[in-house]
Amino acid sequence: MDCLRCGTCCTAPDIAALDKPVGLRCPHLGDDLLCTIYEERPPVCRTHRPDEICLKIAAPTPEERRARYLELFGLVAEAERIRALKITSMARARALPPEEPGAGGAKKR
Repeated sequence: MDCLRCGTCCTAPDIAALDKPVGLRCPHLGDDLLCTIYEERPPVCRTHRPDEICLKIAAPTPEERRARYLELFGLVAEAERIRALKITSMARARALPPEEPGAGGAKKR
Protein backbone atom coordinates (compact mmCIF):
# COMPACT_ATOMS: atom_id res chain seq x y z
CA MET A 1 0.00 0.00 0.00
CA ASP A 2 1.29 3.45 -0.88
CA CYS A 3 1.43 6.25 1.67
CA LEU A 4 -1.70 8.41 1.58
CA ARG A 5 0.34 11.46 2.67
CA CYS A 6 -2.31 12.31 5.22
CA GLY A 7 0.05 13.01 8.14
CA THR A 8 -1.90 10.91 10.64
CA CYS A 9 1.12 8.81 11.60
CA CYS A 10 2.83 12.10 12.54
CA THR A 11 -0.05 13.46 14.61
CA ALA A 12 -1.86 10.62 16.37
CA PRO A 13 0.58 8.09 17.88
CA ASP A 14 3.36 8.90 20.29
CA ILE A 15 6.88 8.81 18.85
CA ALA A 16 9.47 8.02 21.50
CA ALA A 17 12.46 8.87 19.30
CA LEU A 18 11.11 12.42 18.98
CA ASP A 19 9.68 12.62 22.55
CA LYS A 20 6.28 13.34 20.95
CA PRO A 21 3.24 12.45 23.07
CA VAL A 22 0.09 10.84 21.73
CA GLY A 23 -2.34 13.14 19.94
CA LEU A 24 0.07 16.00 19.27
CA ARG A 25 1.44 17.00 15.90
CA CYS A 26 5.10 16.20 15.26
CA PRO A 27 7.06 19.45 15.17
CA HIS A 28 8.70 18.24 11.94
CA LEU A 29 5.43 17.80 10.04
CA GLY A 30 5.14 20.54 7.44
CA ASP A 31 1.99 22.38 6.41
CA ASP A 32 1.95 20.16 3.31
CA LEU A 33 1.71 17.11 5.65
CA LEU A 34 5.20 15.96 4.64
CA CYS A 35 8.20 15.47 6.92
CA THR A 36 10.55 18.45 7.02
CA ILE A 37 13.45 16.24 8.26
CA TYR A 38 12.72 13.35 5.88
CA GLU A 39 16.37 12.53 5.15
CA GLU A 40 17.27 12.62 8.89
CA ARG A 41 14.07 11.16 10.35
CA PRO A 42 14.46 8.54 13.10
CA PRO A 43 14.36 4.80 12.34
CA VAL A 44 10.80 4.41 13.69
CA CYS A 45 9.62 6.86 11.04
CA ARG A 46 11.79 5.32 8.32
CA THR A 47 10.41 1.84 8.91
CA HIS A 48 6.74 2.83 9.26
CA ARG A 49 4.65 1.42 6.43
CA PRO A 50 1.05 2.30 5.62
CA ASP A 51 -1.42 -0.48 6.32
CA GLU A 52 -5.14 -1.19 6.66
CA ILE A 53 -5.35 1.22 9.63
CA CYS A 54 -4.79 4.08 7.17
CA LEU A 55 -7.92 3.02 5.30
CA LYS A 56 -9.96 2.48 8.50
CA ILE A 57 -9.35 6.03 9.68
CA ALA A 58 -9.69 7.73 6.29
CA ALA A 59 -11.50 11.08 6.57
CA PRO A 60 -11.53 14.42 4.73
CA THR A 61 -9.41 16.39 7.23
CA PRO A 62 -6.27 15.70 9.29
CA GLU A 63 -8.20 16.47 12.48
CA GLU A 64 -10.87 13.88 11.65
CA ARG A 65 -8.23 11.25 10.80
CA ARG A 66 -6.40 11.93 14.08
CA ALA A 67 -9.66 11.66 16.01
CA ARG A 68 -10.53 8.35 14.33
CA TYR A 69 -7.07 6.96 15.10
CA LEU A 70 -7.30 7.96 18.77
CA GLU A 71 -10.78 6.46 19.01
CA LEU A 72 -9.75 3.23 17.27
CA PHE A 73 -6.94 2.65 19.78
CA GLY A 74 -8.79 3.95 22.87
CA LEU A 75 -6.46 6.93 23.26
CA VAL A 76 -8.96 9.80 23.26
CA ALA A 77 -8.90 10.43 27.04
CA GLU A 78 -5.10 10.21 27.20
CA ALA A 79 -4.68 12.64 24.29
CA GLU A 80 -7.22 15.06 25.79
CA ARG A 81 -5.44 14.96 29.15
CA ILE A 82 -2.06 15.63 27.54
CA ARG A 83 -3.51 18.53 25.57
CA ALA A 84 -5.31 19.97 28.63
CA LEU A 85 -2.11 19.85 30.67
CA LYS A 86 -0.17 21.38 27.76
CA ILE A 87 2.37 18.58 27.87
CA THR A 88 4.69 18.49 24.88
CA SER A 89 7.03 15.70 26.03
CA MET A 90 6.19 12.01 25.79
CA ALA A 91 8.47 11.29 28.75
CA ARG A 92 6.59 13.81 30.86
CA ALA A 93 3.23 12.45 29.70
CA ARG A 94 4.25 8.90 30.64
CA ALA A 95 5.32 10.13 34.10
CA LEU A 96 1.82 11.42 34.90
CA PRO A 97 0.05 9.56 37.67
CA PRO A 98 -3.01 7.63 36.54
CA GLU A 99 -6.14 9.72 36.43
CA GLU A 100 -8.50 8.80 39.23
CA PRO A 101 -11.87 7.38 38.16
CA GLY A 102 -14.49 10.08 38.08
CA ALA A 103 -11.92 12.89 38.01
CA GLY A 104 -13.64 15.76 36.28
CA GLY A 105 -10.67 17.47 34.71
CA ALA A 106 -6.96 17.47 34.44
CA LYS A 107 -4.96 19.65 36.81
CA LYS A 108 -1.79 21.29 35.60
CA ARG A 109 1.38 19.84 37.12
